[in-house]
Amino acid sequence: MCKHILNAQVSIRAPCCRKWFDCPECHAEESDHKLAKTLEMSFMCKKCRKAFRKDMTKYEESDEYCPNCDNHYVIDAKTPQEMVGIEAEDLRVDSRFGVTFQ
Repeated sequence: MCKHILNAQVSIRAPCCRKWFDCPECHAEESDHKLAKTLEMSFMCKKCRKAFRKDMTKYEESDEYCPNCDNHYVIDAKTPQEMVGIEAEDLRVDSRFGVTFQ
């Protein structure tokens, strides 16, 4: 499960080490080498779990879908957002008297 792209629809096979990763950042964290570039990419759909290849020099709009199950895998990435919160008692409740102030 990718912690960088929350809605990843495919895994990508790195041409350098031939391992599957959800995103380039996952490859960088787990490998001791840079991700090699290639014009033919191997993908694995997370919906149907089938692998397929795409020639990136002839990429068209119809190539945004898995050829096996029609899953649209080229979508806007959802990345985790940092949240800052404060955990404390609700100041509107006075716990000494059991009285709620509003």
